[in-house]
Amino acid sequence: MIFALAVLPVVLLLIGFPIFLVLLSAVTVALVFFMHIPLAALHQNLFGGVNAFALLAVPYFIYAGELMGRGTVAKRLVDFVQGGVGWVRGSLGVTTVGTSAIFGAISGASAATVATIGKVMHPAMRRAGYPEDFSAGLVTAVGAIDIIIPPSIPMIVYGMAANESVPRLYAAGVLPGLIIALMIALYVIWFAHRRGIGAGEPFDAMAFLRAAGRGVWALGAPFIILGGIYGGVFSPTEAAAVACIYAMFVTRFVYRELAWRDIVAAAGTTVLFTGQILVIVACASVYAWLLTVNQVPAALVAWLESLHVASWVLMLTINVSLLAVGCFLDPLSAILLLSPLLVPIVKAAGYDTVHFGIIFTVNLAIGLFHPPFGINIFVAQSVLGLELGTIYRGIIPFLVLYLIALGLITYVPSISLVGVELFLKR
Repeated sequence: MIFALAVLPVVLLLIGFPIFLVLLSAVTVALVFFMHIPLAALHQNLFGGVNAFALLAVPYFIYAGELMGRGTVAKRLVDFVQGGVGWVRGSLGVTTVGTSAIFGAISGASAATVATIGKVMHPAMRRAGYPEDFSAGLVTAVGAIDIIIPPSIPMIVYGMAANESVPRLYAAGVLPGLIIALMIALYVIWFAHRRGIGAGEPFDAMAFLRAAGRGVWALGAPFIILGGIYGGVFSPTEAAAVACIYAMFVTRFVYRELAWRDIVAAAGTTVLFTGQILVIVACASVYAWLLTVNQVPAALVAWLESLHVASWVLMLTINVSLLAVGCFLDPLSAILLLSPLLVPIVKAAGYDTVHFGIIFTVNLAIGLFHPPFGINIFVAQSVLGLELGTIYRGIIPFLVLYLIALGLITYVPSISLVGVELFLKR
């Protein structure tokens, strides 16, 4: 059984098999050769893995982000943020941070934000005299905030895997995401002062109001999504559906940027991306079921309790492990694969599973731009046309900032849980 659960998946990963085939192969081998359970159980659990109401939000949020990303929404958001912070030295870098955070509150997809915001902001930062590696590292790293600030697709999947409330996870992610954005913005300002670049311009109230007027419809999306969820008007899944209708209305009838063929094309892209996600969800759910049936999580909890490890050492070990996993696996695969193992452990250690969900998400957000295989790195390379070495050099200071934030979020639970108390009643 150890061969099926541990050895075979590692071997297949090293060979280069897709993650869903790795998990499916491991389960099939275990059922046929070790457990002698009818393969009908495999089919039933594959279906059960995706038969969850919360997962309906995934294609809706992807579609809303796809529609918004095809028009001038990103440019309008950039103009709005730049109008507000243009007086600050390093304002273009700060605008990149702010725009990425707002765009993430629409789509919840990190790679899409890196591509969309990178196309707009990187050329502008280059013209303003920012070093190539700094601007590339900023664009690559700041997109990771988008899976921390709600609506976050990984948080939906974690909520399903850990049997936790998605609205509570969303409420808990607000302050950590804003803290990380603030830390990056302050570093950008310090860097600009140190290098003497990006001098600010006097604040122009009229220009700011004009930019706000042009971007008001784009800014309405996160208010509708998050306000509806926290106000109890609709669930995250219903909020995602409303976001789709709103994005279609704005891009087709208000801004008049997308024709019907563009809307259909966005739907096609969404279907392909959703299929890639859900096949991983289904196979990882079966693998998680196999682990549970074989009492692997219970055995791990008993083993850790026998060691009498301090809780802070346990969380440090989990963080290091998640950072390593995040370098090789995408967030959704990592969540589905590791949640059945880690959630019982942190529960036994007395940690709130909502708090742990934020810790989990921040770790995997770092993995999105952590060398050598972070997906954001390759998206940035494709969009910006730069060498990997340039992007790697630029990432280092932002990686340090994220790690500092991770430490604070891990050992100061109130950073996450205050949002739950503020926005939702237990």
